[in-house]
Amino acid sequence: MTGRIAFQGEPGAYSHQACRDYRPELEAIPRATFEDVIECVRRGDADLAMLPVENTTYGRVADIHRLLPASGLHIVDEAFVRVHINLLGVRGTSIGDVRTALSHTVLLGQCRDFLKEHDITPQTAADTAGAAQHVAQQGDRSQGALASELAGEIYGLDVLARHIEDHSHNTTRFLLMSRELDLSRRGDGKMITSFVFRVRNIPAALYKATGGFATNGVNMTKLESYMVDGSFSATQFYADIEGHPDDHNVKLALEELDYFTSEMTLLGVYPANRQR
Repeated sequence: MTGRIAFQGEPGAYSHQACRDYRPELEAIPRATFEDVIECVRRGDADLAMLPVENTTYGRVADIHRLLPASGLHIVDEAFVRVHINLLGVRGTSIGDVRTALSHTVLLGQCRDFLKEHDITPQTAADTAGAAQHVAQQGDRSQGALASELAGEIYGLDVLARHIEDHSHNTTRFLLMSRELDLSRRGDGKMITSFVFRVRNIPAALYKATGGFATNGVNMTKLESYMVDGSFSATQFYADIEGHPDDHNVKLALEELDYFTSEMTLLGVYPANRQR
């Protein structure tokens, strides 16, 4: 039986594109919210979750870091998807016919130059794939959608203009998450270990907790803080480091981290993506 991978959004969303690019052998199933995606995997209705965590233009995806530690899921891979934005229209439409363009507000903001050049008025929609679905249903040639080519394929729309984003570096990083933690893989290149932790309430706790990575030669590629439980004083940190927990230097660094933290949760160990 074919496995399944869950993503948040409508068919044709960029998360759907990530599923197709990185796990084409799996059936991609849409869910309304990130919580629904996580629960789908926890129940066993899907084998993997595809969750966006950060974007090169807009930074961290809201709520994801809060959801990961409590999800009960583990990171088994990472995916990088170049967000190419396209103007989609009803079959037979030309760019000159389009007067309004629907999309998520984030994508509208990334195509200001193109929309201004073609005198197209931006119009906010709940999401990108939903905008494409709406345009297909309405059948109005004056209305276009900004979305992925996959959305155009799914909803039967023509691609009127490809890759119209203002910046050429717009990329989203996704995490593939499973019910099982896999520490057996080593990969051909670097491994990434991801975890969250809270420091003890002592002076210079963060400095002391992370100092072991420097002294043991472990490269920390990401360290982010965020509030928990609605408290300004309760802070949790998310970190990515290069290496495997079984590596001698990583083991020493994690032991030092443990001494200065009140809580630490290993989220996953996985091969570093070549697009890093």
